[in-house]
Amino acid sequence: MTDKTLRDLRQPSTGRRAGTSPKITFPCDYPIKVVGDAADDFAAMVCQVVTRHAPDFDARCIQVVPSRNGRFQSVRLTLRATGEVQLKALFTELKASGRVHMVV
Repeated sequence: MTDKTLRDLRQPSTGRRAGTSPKITFPCDYPIKVVGDAADDFAAMVCQVVTRHAPDFDARCIQVVPSRNGRFQSVRLTLRATGEVQLKALFTELKASGRVHMVV
């Protein structure tokens, strides 16, 4: 593998400059996946946090998927995002819970 190939792999593929995020038009439906240790109340905890940041969130529309070995769970949901500040606050609170490993 040549140095040029390595350099090309590190560059953004969409033509955006490095360090810039894609523009999202708010409000929008925003899908989120929250991964944490498997527990009976993990999905309920995620729903409580999401509801604080998006009061119109419908918790009946979540999907809980266990990992292959059952150690982790992912909670997949879609919320109505009103802005970047809302999403950052939601992600921060989920991560601060101590039970969430990753928010995607």
